[in-house]
Amino acid sequence: MSARFGERVRVALAAHGPLCVGIDPHAALLGSWGLGDDASGVREFGLRTVEAAAGRAAIVKPQVSFFERFGSAGFAALEEVIAAARDAGLLVIADAKRGDIGSTMDAYAAAWLTPGSPLEADALTVNPFLGVGALDGAFALADQHDKGLFVLAATSNPEAEVLQRSISETGRAVSADIVSVVSARNTEHTPAGEWGSFGFVIGATVDWTDAGIAAFAPVAPILAPGFGTQGATPSDLHRRFGSMSAAVIASESRSILSAGPAGLAAAIDARVAEYREAGRG
Repeated sequence: MSARFGERVRVALAAHGPLCVGIDPHAALLGSWGLGDDASGVREFGLRTVEAAAGRAAIVKPQVSFFERFGSAGFAALEEVIAAARDAGLLVIADAKRGDIGSTMDAYAAAWLTPGSPLEADALTVNPFLGVGALDGAFALADQHDKGLFVLAATSNPEAEVLQRSISETGRAVSADIVSVVSARNTEHTPAGEWGSFGFVIGATVDWTDAGIAAFAPVAPILAPGFGTQGATPSDLHRRFGSMSAAVIASESRSILSAGPAGLAAAIDARVAEYREAGRG
């Protein structure tokens, strides 16, 4: 039996550091790479990113939407990119932010988390704002197959603040409620001393106090977008996340990808070194 997802993340971060390379083939990036804005272009973009990240970073995160816009050919490209990344020993987080109810959510989870599925990833980002309970099928499937989920909790986009900072009937902010409910599930499914496999999306520019979030147990991975182009730097990791910083997956895309195919490996190496140096501080 394979190690649970939370423990696989723990080992990967210890070996390679927190950097997660986003695979976000924006049209502008495709053009700057000399690739077409089509399914063939996103396939080549993804495979080159995987090749550069393998052995350098722990995790890659394909943004599904940039493949999805090309329909079935785009999904075929994404399937190939995900398979290549997993074959290369990278953990793959499918950034699809799926969220629905009942059998619809179950089908989303099956597509991304079932072993042998064409889109099989190691983890999936999910949206809990139809109620955390609506994700029950996804939690069960992830637990069954040693996969992971990253539940949106406190995102850094300003449009989310009104909803996510709202005070619920528990007296806590909605973001804090999400962390509490998902942490309780981790407690039920996680052996003592291990990391939970149900993680959180918490922006690197989010003020935890403002969001009502505090350190949680058991430890679970935190997917933290906002590093790089959005303003957070490696030196911010410990300041922002404090005692939870060892569990942070620092997601960067444009800040790395803008180096182009020829400079991509060097850009990853340089960023990994920056996180390593910041960790000594």
